[in-house]
Amino acid sequence: MTKIIGLIPARMAASRFPGKPLFPIFGRPMIEHVFERARQFGRWDVLAICTCDEEIRAFAESKGYPVIMTADTHTRALDRVAEATTKCGIAVSDNDIVLNVQGDEPMMHPAMITATIQPMEEHAHVRGTMLAMDIVDEAQFRNPDTLKIIHDLSGRVLYTSRQPIPHCKQFGPELEAKRIYGIFGFRWEFLKLFTQLPPSPLEIKEACDSNRLYDHGFHQHIAPYPFCPSYSVDSPHDIGIVEAAMAKDPLWGSY
Repeated sequence: MTKIIGLIPARMAASRFPGKPLFPIFGRPMIEHVFERARQFGRWDVLAICTCDEEIRAFAESKGYPVIMTADTHTRALDRVAEATTKCGIAVSDNDIVLNVQGDEPMMHPAMITATIQPMEEHAHVRGTMLAMDIVDEAQFRNPDTLKIIHDLSGRVLYTSRQPIPHCKQFGPELEAKRIYGIFGFRWEFLKLFTQLPPSPLEIKEACDSNRLYDHGFHQHIAPYPFCPSYSVDSPHDIGIVEAAMAKDPLWGSY
């Protein structure tokens, strides 16, 4: 049986929003919302928070959440997740699936995790996936905090950018624009490969881990997901947006 390892990377020193993982949303730290929602997915062999910060470790332990301490030298979440995989407490085989569930997605749903895993379970050639949510709002399409996805007809990701791509004179549903939603799946051998590749020009310019793979000739596939009112936290301004949407979210109140 393929094992499924879920890791939630978090650090206090986020450049745009220092202390973000422990910032309260409806009175509960953001990382708590992420963990509680993630563990409603019923197939984890391991689910843990991974961090280099004592404040996050202390909070996780106070809640009884598994936590894995990692080096403080990682600038990319996937590098932190790869280190944590080697410390997750079980033997991980090359074909096992490791999921990076970003710690700034307090509105994620277990169905999103299922969708991220599905292409790898259905197609042996798919080594990595990213959840790709439809963009229905032009402001989000133009927002540089939103990472947009360009993919080919088979769903293979070609590029991710903070720019509004694909280009359009007028935004509309026919554009079929998609954004990265912060859940990424990797076969363990593919995540190990990622960490062995040097940081790449487009990864650095766009501040997006995944571009390291495309710069070096490798690919992920999209895991398509229809639009739903679900918002990431990139800046303090986003907290009010998330709280307004979370008040109407069916999972709110279930944990």
